[in-house]
Amino acid sequence: MDAAGLTEIRAREPERIGRAWQKRARRPLCGEDGRLLLVAADHPARAALGVRGDHRAMASRTDLLDRLATALSRPGVDGVLGTPDLLEDLLLMGALEDKVAIGSMNRGGLHGAVFELDDRFTACTPRSIAAQGLDGGKALTRICLDDPGTAATLAATAAAVTDLAELGLMALVEPFLSVREGGRVRNLLDPDSVITSIAVAAGLGASSAHTWLKLPVVDQLDRVLDATTLPTLLLGGDPQGDPHDTYEGWRAALALPAVRGLVVGRALLYPPDGDVAAAVDIAAGLVHPAARPAARTAPGSTR
Repeated sequence: MDAAGLTEIRAREPERIGRAWQKRARRPLCGEDGRLLLVAADHPARAALGVRGDHRAMASRTDLLDRLATALSRPGVDGVLGTPDLLEDLLLMGALEDKVAIGSMNRGGLHGAVFELDDRFTACTPRSIAAQGLDGGKALTRICLDDPGTAATLAATAAAVTDLAELGLMALVEPFLSVREGGRVRNLLDPDSVITSIAVAAGLGASSAHTWLKLPVVDQLDRVLDATTLPTLLLGGDPQGDPHDTYEGWRAALALPAVRGLVVGRALLYPPDGDVAAAVDIAAGLVHPAARPAARTAPGSTR
C-alpha cells in the first residue's frame, strides 16, 4: 500500500484501523531463544529527526515506512517500537502480522525544548495498548536532579508501570541520569550514572513483574547489569563511528547473560551505506545466532 492509499483510508474509513488491530496475527513476546530484536522508530514524535549529520533524515514518512517495512521483513526481527500514527501505518501495510508491537507512551519532552525533561505522556496509554492488542508500552525516563520536571515524569512512569503490570503487559523503561548544559539535555553514560538510573527505574510502579529495562551500551556493562534482575534490552543508539565497531560492541554485550536483545532504530534504518536489509541482517544474526537471513519482499512498501 502506498502513502496515498494510507491517507485515503484515514480520510474515508478510519474505522478500518480498529478492525485491523483486532484481526492482527499475534505471537508470544519472546521466541524460543528468549531474545528480542526490536526496531525503534518513535524519534520523530519527539522532534528528533536527525541521523548523524543529517538533521532532517527522518522527515519523510514515506521513506521511513519503506525502511521499516524492509527491516520488519527480515528474518530475526521480532517487532517494532513506535508511536500510534506510525504503528497504524505499518498495521494497514500488513507489516505487523506476527510481530511484537510496543507503543511509545511519553513523547512530550520535545528535543531541545525548555520543557524537555518534563516528559509528558502524550502518545499510547496502557488502556489503548491493551485495547489494540499491543505487547507493551515504552517510557523514556530521564532523571535530572536539578530539573523539577523530573518529578512529574517519574510519577507518570510509575503509574504506567502499575497499569501495564495489572494488564499483564510489558513496561519497557528507558532510564537515564541526565544533566542540562548550555540549555541542552545530556545523558550521563558513565557506569555509575547508569547504575543510579537503573536503581530508580526498577523501583517505579506497584509491581515490577512485567518491567523490562532499555539500557545504553556503556563501559563496564557487566558491573552495570549487576544492578538489576530485570530483563534488559540494549539501546542501539545513533552511532557516529565505524559500523563495524558498533556491531562488535553489540556482540560483546549480547554475550552477557542478563541481556535479552537489542532495540535499534537509526543505526539500522539509516546505515551509512544505505543498505537497510544488510544492516538488519547483521543485528539479527547477533541477537538470534541461529537465524538465516533470506531475501523476501517487504510487505506493504509505500513505493
